[in-house]
Amino acid sequence: MTSTTISTPPDVASSRRWWALVTVGLAQLMVVLDATVVNIALPATQADLGFSNGDRQWIITAYSLAFGSLLLLGGRLSDLIGRKRTFVIALVGFAAASALGGAAQSFGALVGARALQGVFGALLAPTALAVLTTTFTVARERARAFGVFGAVAAAGGAIGLLLGGVLTETLSWRWTLYINVFIAVVAVIGTVVFVDAAERTGPRPRLDVPGTVLVSGALFAVVYGFANAETDGWGSAWTWGMLAVGVLLLAGFVLWQRRAAHPLLPLGIVLDRNRGAAYLSVLVAATGMFGVFLFVTYYLQGTLEYSPIRTGLAFLPMVIGLAVAAQLSTNVLVPRFGPKVMVPIGLGLGAVAMVALTRLGVHSTYASSLLVPLTLLGVGMGTTMPAAMQSATLGIDRQFAGVASALVNTSQQVGGSIGTALLNTLAATAATNYLAAHGPVSPAVAAEAAVHSYAVAYWWGAGFFATGAVLAAFLFRRRPATEVAADTAPSLAAEPVPAIAH
Repeated sequence: MTSTTISTPPDVASSRRWWALVTVGLAQLMVVLDATVVNIALPATQADLGFSNGDRQWIITAYSLAFGSLLLLGGRLSDLIGRKRTFVIALVGFAAASALGGAAQSFGALVGARALQGVFGALLAPTALAVLTTTFTVARERARAFGVFGAVAAAGGAIGLLLGGVLTETLSWRWTLYINVFIAVVAVIGTVVFVDAAERTGPRPRLDVPGTVLVSGALFAVVYGFANAETDGWGSAWTWGMLAVGVLLLAGFVLWQRRAAHPLLPLGIVLDRNRGAAYLSVLVAATGMFGVFLFVTYYLQGTLEYSPIRTGLAFLPMVIGLAVAAQLSTNVLVPRFGPKVMVPIGLGLGAVAMVALTRLGVHSTYASSLLVPLTLLGVGMGTTMPAAMQSATLGIDRQFAGVASALVNTSQQVGGSIGTALLNTLAATAATNYLAAHGPVSPAVAAEAAVHSYAVAYWWGAGFFATGAVLAAFLFRRRPATEVAADTAPSLAAEPVPAIAH
């Protein structure tokens, strides 16, 4: 018996890939904006459900704990059970958790729903990037796709602030969660229609259970430690205890991966210089970006007395600058100069923007003092993120695409946790010292103290970006002619990643 294979015309296949990108972009947007969309709605949520200021942080922390600690497991599961199937399961689960959160009538129910969102987000985020990695294998198309995806990943937080303000003011805080249901429905339909199920070749891989337990525990402890530092300070024994546990578990994970028969994360993925530099760059970019979202939001609402909607709109120039830079970088600049040049330039622009933000005062105006730094920061992140994300997954064996993609999201999540906790603690200390040094507390002195504390955070953020730029310049390899030629190859590298890099 003979069978006839019907091939898909190239133009149809290309069209399907771009619609798949839209689907993946929607999923990534949903995951990233959920880290900030709830923030602006917190005052309204607190007034409705009646929880304390001390409990308020758990609305954010519950999501980040589950999301950050389960990312590598989520990435590996997508490799094990199939990316298309995992993607649909994650979308449906995220939508269901969002609906539960929107309908919550108590603080406990809302925290539980946010944690469940984090669980399915940890499955969804790496799977989205893995689908993108295995769908776009031609160099030119891959560059354009990662430009779009990187822009969405970097701008999602700012879009979340805008969307959260609009939904809270016009409808209700509950719609900051309900909106995910509508996004997920569109994404599920797009997945079923446009995302191809990859055929499995070779034996079914196995799950590294000890490695999964070790790294999930390590990431949970690290994220919890930084979250606890934000509320209890760096003098808390619990903060340092959790961070120490995280480091020990991470060391145990690395030792186990060296001897595991089926490692969760082959160490060669991380020890490759380009990929290691890419993960570090994403972590540094997220550290600074989340700090900007936090303190610029405080400044706009607390000092300039902007409404939630106006606060969200204030971030639009950053989003526009980011989107334009992402496309220009990935389509023109990165193919010509490579990440060794473009990532340090992007982080350097971020450092310059942070220094400009330190000049903000109590009586500054948006047009004269905020517009240019925010736009410049958007251009910097649009230059950094797509190039770093593309480098982080380039040349990965398909069977490890999920876990390599999960490392990108893990870097972004841990960087965001570090940035939020560390910069918030530094700012709080600076505000306390300012008040102590300037006599009796009056509204004017308190306002000056707040602005001074934000400036301290921006200086530290500038330092993070500058350090990241230097490290990226040294760590990224120069692109040899053979690598440039390989970038024009029609498919991903199919060679397995070695357990240990040489």
